[in-house]
Amino acid sequence: MALPALQFSDDQAEAYDSVTEMLQGAGVDLVEGALTPMAEGRQSVSAIIGKAGSGKTMLLAQLTEALQEAGVEVVSGDWEGRRRKERRTLAILAPTNKAASVLRSRGVPATTIHRILYTPVYDPEYEKIAEWLAGNGERPEIEDLTDAALDRARAFYQTHKSIPGALAAAGLRGSDFIKGWKRRDDPLDVGFVDEASMLDDRLYDDLKEIFPTLLLFGDPAQLAPVGQSGEMVFDRFSGKRKLELSRIHRQARDNPILDLAHALADESVGFEAFERMVEEAAAKDDRVVVAPRVDSGLMARSPVLVWRNKTRVRLITAFRAAYGAPGDALLEGEPLICDGIELPLKHRKKRIDLEARGLIKGAQVIYLGPGRKPGFSRLHVIGAEDPQISAASIIKIETPEEDEPFIASAARMGAAFLHGAAVTIHKAQGSQWPEVQVFAPDIWAAAQSGRMEAGLPLWKRLAYVAITRAQERLYWVTRYRLARPTEALTTSDLKAPAKALELQGEEEET
Repeated sequence: MALPALQFSDDQAEAYDSVTEMLQGAGVDLVEGALTPMAEGRQSVSAIIGKAGSGKTMLLAQLTEALQEAGVEVVSGDWEGRRRKERRTLAILAPTNKAASVLRSRGVPATTIHRILYTPVYDPEYEKIAEWLAGNGERPEIEDLTDAALDRARAFYQTHKSIPGALAAAGLRGSDFIKGWKRRDDPLDVGFVDEASMLDDRLYDDLKEIFPTLLLFGDPAQLAPVGQSGEMVFDRFSGKRKLELSRIHRQARDNPILDLAHALADESVGFEAFERMVEEAAAKDDRVVVAPRVDSGLMARSPVLVWRNKTRVRLITAFRAAYGAPGDALLEGEPLICDGIELPLKHRKKRIDLEARGLIKGAQVIYLGPGRKPGFSRLHVIGAEDPQISAASIIKIETPEEDEPFIASAARMGAAFLHGAAVTIHKAQGSQWPEVQVFAPDIWAAAQSGRMEAGLPLWKRLAYVAITRAQERLYWVTRYRLARPTEALTTSDLKAPAKALELQGEEEET
């Protein structure tokens, strides 16, 4: 069969052919570029697995491009037009905003799983603008919007292909045009899921309800979701349902960070031998650094990765002290991690609204300052397409001396946050940063514990996940020390959209 112009390795070509065969059975012919109706009741789920550098993302991108060229429509989750009978759909999904943004930075139009599970309900008046921007209707006349505002919306959409972003560019807030959120009723056709090692059984079952054709991309060397007994959903697949990429590509072989990650597969390598490998790599290449102390400046945007919670709390306390943060308030620019949504069941609509706009558990956030009402905070959600929002917040600051955290922002209910200057390696899965600090004393403690997970020493799984979070530079921190910052915290590095969207809620507290 004819492959894309890009030269695949043998294992990538085999995987591409297998997926092509699977899609052909689902009515998507990549060879002829033809679409036929989906057969009722047909279910097909497969996985492409491989370690870091094996080419999973490149293969995902090429398959996405081939489906689009065949006429399959990519669904983003921010707005869907009138359902056409002949339409075939594809969604590229990731478990977190950060993981989705990594794909988008590589040209893959990804969104989060939550944005597909729940769809926005648009005000009918403003939905006319969305239909026009998507090419499904005439230019509307909206009483509250000038021609110049509509032109701004069109210019934004032509560049970014985001309906909420375009409406924001026209001068509208999210609460103007999005009236609520609902669980998806209509199924889609094809789903590609990146970072599938993070899927638990519940989320996997939700996806199977929506997608009759589902393709998972995952790394078997990562840590399994908590509560899954060391098992990933694709571990149960066999035969043609699980395709493995084993070849490490040239750009990966030239990367000392990935060299270290793959060295962990050698059963004879213990912790001390591995640390010597890190030192040798650092002596040859500045992309690996052996650091005697944690860099507090890096912690503001790239958390230190640790194993133990007590280490996390100690480093966060040291970070806040280094920046002179008061004990009862946050400084602008401090990093946070969303710890979930604390709302009763009767406020399900508000919960969906918060989650759909990026505040899902594990989301990385930068504090921008207090909101207009007590208990509200202005926040920048890392990786979200419309990142700047305001929400009722419960911000918890943990300290080593106290069992209970101090509540720096105390809304009655809303989005809950922990400090994000340090995170556990489990919570770092699905995220990547240009520079990453790995706290080696915790990896050593895991090695000393002798614990195993799914047949492998736990310390090796922890080290593998932590190391592969680094895109450009890895810092292997060897001591319980923190370097003082050289400049104050700032928010000037955070990009804002044309007009920041706000959450529904400051007018009426959740």
